[in-house]
Amino acid sequence: MTLTIDAEATLWSPADRAGLPLLVLLHGYGADERDLFGLVPYLPEGIAVAALAAPLTPPWPMPGRSWYPIDDLQSRDAAQITTAAEALVRWLDGEAADAVSVALLGFSQGAAVSLQALRLEPSRFDAVVALSGYAAPGALPNDPVLAEQRPKVFWGRGTHDDVIPPHLIDHTAQWLPDHSELSGRVYQGLTHSISEAELNDVRVFLTAWRDQASESESPAS
Repeated sequence: MTLTIDAEATLWSPADRAGLPLLVLLHGYGADERDLFGLVPYLPEGIAVAALAAPLTPPWPMPGRSWYPIDDLQSRDAAQITTAAEALVRWLDGEAADAVSVALLGFSQGAAVSLQALRLEPSRFDAVVALSGYAAPGALPNDPVLAEQRPKVFWGRGTHDDVIPPHLIDHTAQWLPDHSELSGRVYQGLTHSISEAELNDVRVFLTAWRDQASESESPAS
């Protein structure tokens, strides 16, 4: 199956984004492109932001959109996560191929898709923020490249998150340090959500990405 992200549904900020590093926001299950777009005031200045609408509709009566089906809390198909990540890469090819630097910020399902996209094209993305999410089990062809390049990843999650199964958290805790320059934090008492403290940490992480992207674009003196 091939998925297509609706480019017309994408929310952008600011209107004039030429030459700016691009942060792509991927929402969670049952949400939509408006959900994470509300984080823009908490993000660093000097970046472009694109909030995507996931390509699938969850079963009724669940509202919003989804990146891949979830049959139950324990069932997540890595192949379907890959399919969603491939759709993200195609969206980038069509809508943001000229971005000077690309980072991803995903929540829950969006975090899983963000990490999977990084695995598909390790050289395409300079940083990933994975909130309340996980790395899909199984091997992908470019995993050895990822382990060598070690891109920057921030992984944030709460101690009281009962949505992501423990075995996926354990897998991610072992997998990410071997495949990225990992930073992150476990937030005491946080459920399957985003806290102010986490947003502060994300802002620091993304500010460093922005500054590095700006430096790489500056002409040599």
